[in-house]
Amino acid sequence: MRYSQDHKAQTHQRIIKEASVRFRRDGIGATGLQPLMKALNLTHGGFYAHFKSKDELVEKALQAAAAELDAHCEMLFNQERPLDAFIDSYLSEWHLTSPDQGCPLPTMSSELGLRGQHSSTTDAVLEARLKQVESVLKIDNADEKSLVLMSTLVGALVLARSVENPELATRILEVVRGTLKDQVSDEEKTGQ
Repeated sequence: MRYSQDHKAQTHQRIIKEASVRFRRDGIGATGLQPLMKALNLTHGGFYAHFKSKDELVEKALQAAAAELDAHCEMLFNQERPLDAFIDSYLSEWHLTSPDQGCPLPTMSSELGLRGQHSSTTDAVLEARLKQVESVLKIDNADEKSLVLMSTLVGALVLARSVENPELATRILEVVRGTLKDQVSDEEKTGQ
């Protein structure tokens, strides 16, 4: 049975969307193509009508996650205190427990790095956040401060997600969130 180009494009997008969720939630290595396709009521063999390889799907899924993150961050950076809003959102209970919907950096970039599989999309995700942070930091060396902020946010979230004790996970988020917001506030006051 032949499907229309529109049907194929819709199926292609469904695969990317599901992969984006699963790669962020379960990891790239732990997400098999067969279970992914089965979850969409598609055959494993049908995967290759849409993608050359799993690596191609990883890149497309990362791009989809980046687009979701861009939209979310656009809203945060239009608030009155954008860095506070961004820090609060990034180190929130929701982000801790919803890796499938959040920033792809904590889950996907660490795994890609370990595999030696660098991604220009990871660069783009990070650079977009750095630009947004730099745009609201009115200080010298805003580029360095934004890099420290992003590294701290990603690291704190990875650590909080990895500990067994839920109180410790919450404490990591609260302490890092408070410290970062205090630093941002101090820098805004002194302009340094």
